[in-house]
Order: sequence, then structure tokens, then C-alpha cells
Amino acid sequence: MRRFASFLIVASLALGASLASAASPGGLDVAVDHARILKIPRAAGTIIIGNPSIVDVTVHDAETLVLTGRSYGVTNVVVLDPGGEVVLDDDVTVTSREDRSVRVYRQASRTTYSCSPHCEPKVTVGDEQDSFGQALGQFQSHESMVAAGQ
Repeated sequence: MRRFASFLIVASLALGASLASAASPGGLDVAVDHARILKIPRAAGTIIIGNPSIVDVTVHDAETLVLTGRSYGVTNVVVLDPGGEVVLDDDVTVTSREDRSVRVYRQASRTTYSCSPHCEPKVTVGDEQDSFGQALGQFQSHESMVAAGQ
């Protein structure tokens, strides 16, 4: 009987958590280092980003914006038309994209690899400083070589 009561408690907590997340207000979701197209109903005149270190917005045309996830977090985007009326005021959540990646934990240290299909180091915010710095250095060296070849 005790096991059944424990099961009911755990099940009800899990159900409550899933209902709470389903009831949370919507918003825009973008993955770090990914872009998302956002169509707006009227031409944009002004774009305001709550925290530009979390998400970046580029204007493609008057009614098409491109959101790019820069770092994990939640911020907001406000779009005003040329007359100052609100076209969009919404939260933007930037999260990681876990598909085709592997995270290796060694006690409190974490290293991330992109695996599609072979695993290579990936520059990921939150990784252990040495592996992050090494992957970033290799990426920057590669980019310098590409730029020099142009």
C-alpha cells in the first residue's frame, strides 16, 4: 500500500508539472547559434531587444525579421510600426539544441561534442574552460586561415 501511495504522489507531481508547463504563456523559442524567421503582420519601424546578448534581430525586409540565438536565457522583443504602435511584444527563450551532440561530464566539468556522424569538439557556453578555450582557439585559427585564403 505504501508503494502505491508513493507512486500516486510521484504521478500527481509529474502531472502537475506537465500541466504547469503546458499552461505557461507561449513565446518564441530559438536555439543558440540558430536562426528563426519571424513574419510580422505590419512593417517594422523600430525594434527593441531586451537583452541583445541573448538574442539578435536582423531585418530581412519590413515584415520579416531573423532572430538569432546568441546565449541561453529569456528576454523580449518589441516591434513598433513607423507610427509607434505595437506590432509585436513577446518573450524569446534561447535554449540549447541537443540533437546530434554529446556531453561528457567528468565530475563538475563538462565538454560538448557535435556528432553527425563523427564527434568533434563544439564551442558551447557552460563547458569547462580548458575544453571551451581549446575548441574556440581551433575554430578561430580555422576562420583566420579561411579569411586569409580569400
